[in-house]
Amino acid sequence: MRRIPSTCRIVSLAAMICSLLLISSCRAEAQPQPSTLSSPPSLAESLKHFLETWDSGKYYTDHYLAAFQDLNDDGKLEAIIYLNASKWCGSGGCNTLILTQHGPTWRIVTNITITRPPIRILKTMSHGWHSIGVWVQGGGIQLGYEAELRFNGKTYPSNPTAAPARRLPTTSAGEVVINRPSPP
Repeated sequence: MRRIPSTCRIVSLAAMICSLLLISSCRAEAQPQPSTLSSPPSLAESLKHFLETWDSGKYYTDHYLAAFQDLNDDGKLEAIIYLNASKWCGSGGCNTLILTQHGPTWRIVTNITITRPPIRILKTMSHGWHSIGVWVQGGGIQLGYEAELRFNGKTYPSNPTAAPARRLPTTSAGEVVINRPSPP
């Protein structure tokens, strides 16, 4: 097996970190746009594999919004993926995936159904992970509201309209990581 010099590994790691930081800073300043090229290749491959095998009636999409945040304060970025393609959306909203790095690939932490932006990372934490705020509206819910999803030690709730997810009575401190898309 060919050994890669340690200086090459350091340069490659530094390039990946710079790319992720650039992506994060660009996303913080601008409205998120559908993402295909801005995500690390292993994320795109992991996402494609998951979407193609998750449900035989649904297919891979390159229409998604991605944000990278350290949800568990371990120094590694997790990916928040909002799938905004018709195959992944219904009257109640679209699927949002939370992924964490697992070696050279990504692992699905949670598949959250019926969500809408804005998607926020809240200051509150549970089991060492930040809570996530998602907007819930449509699908029979007349007035929208923000739902808080708390990590239970293994995952986040998959349905923001049912317990253990809870309706936030007021806006909690946090940061918008995926905003509502601008109208065309």
